[in-house]
Amino acid sequence: MTAERPSPGRTRRYRMRWVIPFCAAVLTLIGGGVAVLEARIVGDLLERPGLEEFYLDPVPESSGAPGEIVRSEDLIGLPFDTRAWRILYRSTDLNGEPLIVSGIVVAPLGPAPAGGRTVLSWGHPTTGSARDCAPSLAADPFVDIEGLRLMIDRGYVVVATDYAGMGYPGPDSYLVGATEGNNVLDAVRAAQSIPAADAGASVVLWGHSQGGQAVLFAAERAADYAPELDVRAVVVAAPAADLTALLDADIDDISGVTIGSYAFTAYAGVYGDTVPGAQLADILTPAAVAAAPEMNELCLLTHTKELHAIGQPLVGNFVVSDPTTTPPWDDLLTQNSAGSVAFDAPLYIAQGLEDTLIHPDDTREFAKREASLGMDVTLSEVPNATHATIAYFSLSGLMAWLDEHVGL
Repeated sequence: MTAERPSPGRTRRYRMRWVIPFCAAVLTLIGGGVAVLEARIVGDLLERPGLEEFYLDPVPESSGAPGEIVRSEDLIGLPFDTRAWRILYRSTDLNGEPLIVSGIVVAPLGPAPAGGRTVLSWGHPTTGSARDCAPSLAADPFVDIEGLRLMIDRGYVVVATDYAGMGYPGPDSYLVGATEGNNVLDAVRAAQSIPAADAGASVVLWGHSQGGQAVLFAAERAADYAPELDVRAVVVAAPAADLTALLDADIDDISGVTIGSYAFTAYAGVYGDTVPGAQLADILTPAAVAAAPEMNELCLLTHTKELHAIGQPLVGNFVVSDPTTTPPWDDLLTQNSAGSVAFDAPLYIAQGLEDTLIHPDDTREFAKREASLGMDVTLSEVPNATHATIAYFSLSGLMAWLDEHVGL
């Protein structure tokens, strides 16, 4: 779909659009490993001026179908042998209310197979919950898409959502499974609407940690929400699948305080007006309530030191009662845990045996529960892999499994 006529505030940026494909072509032709890296860095820097306009300039008020692109632009700093776009697209929340979500699309160069390329929809791990923590806003929006190069080399189109509330302003969706799942599926639809991407109907869902929860919900919802998509495989690394188990294990350490500050704030915003007892003060101590706004403005990877400085004094003084057994929080955690609905696609689960956040025993129980629903489940336990490294450590086995179940 053609983007809307630019407002005066975007005129200079959009008049420069012809420069972007030209620069991308020139930078690609530089050639050589070092030169390609330097070209990508230069391209990333060229994109920074006026970047906020893309996210913050008003979008058309008229409603549209989920997956419709409302704004797009070519990216300059690219992985080798690709084209890529920054996008704003339409999606919906858990209640079906319309949202605008941001993300990126990356496609290989060269001819696509008949029927189009397989689309891989990536669910990123926790980066924070604030708008500025969106991966598509990063200096290099590709670097943290785990396995991107391998996916591109297999001919996949990769689309990476930011989730609602990140990048483009909107309601918080942190660990709100249905909203995240819709965002993951509508990102596929958005990729399909870019002619140069040659995206087909065949879909792979791949996510890590929070992203594991997001793509599991996408898989569970796909048959009803996006029945035209052919979800061929679902792959997760250390998924935040069982939120009750996650918080039960981690609520009394700094990881639990950080995740809880993000999640309880999101849940209070999403459910607080309709669910009695779902206000932040109903579950967090006064000290934790006071600290939550500042913690929610900080991004996990770039502000770890600051997050720990605020959160460490709250360890042991974070919640007023156990959220895993206290209504309505216990029910909200259950609602936003994956594993209650079977889906047809085969499921690959990678779990690091040195993971201290998503515990191996909890992932084993999740895998058994999925298998009990009649699903085709492969659990790969990886020695020496931590929560941070499991997605990378599992790539070899994951790719072999994808080649078997999806093909090239």
